[in-house]
Amino acid sequence: MSEQKPVTKVPEGHARFFKTRQMEPNEKGYVGYETIWEPFQKEVEYQTPKRP
Repeated sequence: MSEQKPVTKVPEGHARFFKTRQMEPNEKGYVGYETIWEPFQKEVEYQTPKRP
């Protein structure tokens, strides 16, 4: 049967709102990628409006 090649390490990817990282191969040899999302907007604590 065919031998599996050693997995080449892929550098971490950067985009505007997310990063991707290569994961370790599982028992079947599949190498996946982990996606880490950054928040699109900031959350601010709600303040009640002034009375008229």
